[in-house]
Amino acid sequence: MKKDKVLVIGAGGQIGVELVAALRHLYGADNVVATDIREAHPMLKGRGPYEILDAMDGNAIRAIISKYGITQVYLLAALLSATGEKDPRRAWDINMESLLQLLDIAVQEKLAKVYWPSSIAVFGPTTPRDNTPQQTIIEPRTVYGISKYAGEQWCQYYNLRWGLDVRSLRYPGLISWRSAPGGGTTDYAVEIYHEALKHGRYTCFLSEDTYLPMMYMDDAIRGTIELMEAPAEKLGTRMAYNLSAMSFSPREIAEAIRKHIPDFAIDYAPDFRQQIANGWPRSIDDSVARAHWGWKHDFDLALMTADMLKNLGGK
Repeated sequence: MKKDKVLVIGAGGQIGVELVAALRHLYGADNVVATDIREAHPMLKGRGPYEILDAMDGNAIRAIISKYGITQVYLLAALLSATGEKDPRRAWDINMESLLQLLDIAVQEKLAKVYWPSSIAVFGPTTPRDNTPQQTIIEPRTVYGISKYAGEQWCQYYNLRWGLDVRSLRYPGLISWRSAPGGGTTDYAVEIYHEALKHGRYTCFLSEDTYLPMMYMDDAIRGTIELMEAPAEKLGTRMAYNLSAMSFSPREIAEAIRKHIPDFAIDYAPDFRQQIANGWPRSIDDSVARAHWGWKHDFDLALMTADMLKNLGGK
């Protein structure tokens, strides 16, 4: 087991519950402290240290770092794209101030590493939509995307100014059977599997040919840890790496489900999230991550669909 002591802030979210489990496997359960603003998620309860923590409470974060001798912090707390548009100022405060506060703490407490997730939401309608490159036009149109791109710049700044080892990934839509999504524009790609098994029908909030970059959670968790374990000299950016696995539309995921559930039906009723999706890339070029630290995905749409339905109770 590695000797690092890891703190995960926002451990109860879609990424957090699975990332904590993977980190505890790597570092040992007692060496990974999970925290969230509410009581422990059932997947975290009784499986290692857990503290109730507000990501905006700097004094409490410092106290936990001191109490456990923390050397690495993963800051996952955020309001996502769809949720953020309902209360933009609150989304900005949570997403931005929590990061700036942690970056200051990390420098002052001499933490070894910090991880902070970015998102394809940093891209906007002026960005090339197909095979979006690592460096390109970035003009986000949601408060989530604005805060994520500003955060990328701050991460780079703290690395250049103070030498802080901070690392980040631009996640695509993430799909998991273990944990629920958290209010994002790509949530349909999780909901559709649950509804297919429960009711054999799903009404999608995006149009049938809306292509978006997606990734199975198993790949996302592995990629996150691989980035954090990569030697610092291999990293060519301290903003955020593009990360990708597959792109598909609601129509295509429905077709993949029908190979297992032939009678599955899908309807379309686009809502405000359609406008958000229209401003995002259809596919992502992650060749820089593949070249710098060896990123490689395992799951495509067919493999993911089979695994999702199997684990959710399908045949």
